[in-house]
Amino acid sequence: MSIFKKFFKDNVHDRDPEKESVKEKEKPKYYGTVIPYPNFNASSDASVLQSAIESKGVDEDVIIAILVKRSNEQRQKIKAVYEASSGKNLVKSWESVLRSDLEDVALALLMPPAHFDAYLLRKATKRLGTDEEVLIEILATRTNSEIQEIKRVFKQEYKQDLEEVIKEETKGDFMNALLALLSAKRDESTEVDMELARKDAKILFEAAETKGDIDVSTFIDILTTRNGPQLSKTFHHYAAVSDLKLPRALQMELSGDIEDCLIAIVKCAWNTPAFFAEKLHNAMKGHGTCEDTLIRVLVSRSEIDLQKIVEEYRAMYENTVHEDIVNDTKGHYQKVLLGLCGPY
Repeated sequence: MSIFKKFFKDNVHDRDPEKESVKEKEKPKYYGTVIPYPNFNASSDASVLQSAIESKGVDEDVIIAILVKRSNEQRQKIKAVYEASSGKNLVKSWESVLRSDLEDVALALLMPPAHFDAYLLRKATKRLGTDEEVLIEILATRTNSEIQEIKRVFKQEYKQDLEEVIKEETKGDFMNALLALLSAKRDESTEVDMELARKDAKILFEAAETKGDIDVSTFIDILTTRNGPQLSKTFHHYAAVSDLKLPRALQMELSGDIEDCLIAIVKCAWNTPAFFAEKLHNAMKGHGTCEDTLIRVLVSRSEIDLQKIVEEYRAMYENTVHEDIVNDTKGHYQKVLLGLCGPY
């Protein structure tokens, strides 16, 4: 896969996670593109939205301006005030006046993050055929506390434990990997244990070199519990003892959903924004656009690391994400996506 050349520059020895972690500390702490609106007034915004919804020929521009210039927390306050003052459900009001992709992104922005993730996981497991890509993306990229909150909301909204749904909809090593991610036991510190990195690299190498089938459980255990910097250092040591980089070894030994899952975890450990930049690029390349992926990534990362994703996209591909959105979308839907991406 050519994408590995972009992620790993085809030579992991060229990167030093310890030096890069120092640079990280010099950057601003917030990497989202959507920030809380100053001088926020929920009552005023609710009134403006009501007028925009009830005006002859709904004013989408006003709705978009509020959506992309308010944080999710502020949107929740607007929703509460709107419903208290108008006696109408804001979701149903938008469903009655907005259409197609604009409606989808607007409703996504109105959900609290954990509710949006729970909704996506429900949608991925409820339809005919499980959407494994969505399961992998969400569970491999959320923090321990986010996963715990997703599980709580999923149970509350859909009356089922998410773990039980995963057991019903998946199987084998892939199921085990997802359940390990759902256990939310990843080390989230930034500390690197050099001796552990060498030990893990040796264990992974031996697991990959096992005669017959690869020891997948060992990969799952290490990849789902170590922190990102720790795994990055492990990947360095793995490259020193093996003729193959770890992603290539996984590609050669595995196939199907478990291959996709473990490689996604490796990519996220190395560079999460680049992982999402690739997702956005794949959603827009070639003929047709995967609107679900565009909405999912831009909405879910808009208050986390979308600035970094936009920067990685610029570095990895010929066009910027803004340019590709302009080429692949149109109208008010295009406008709201560009608004989420921040200044060009």
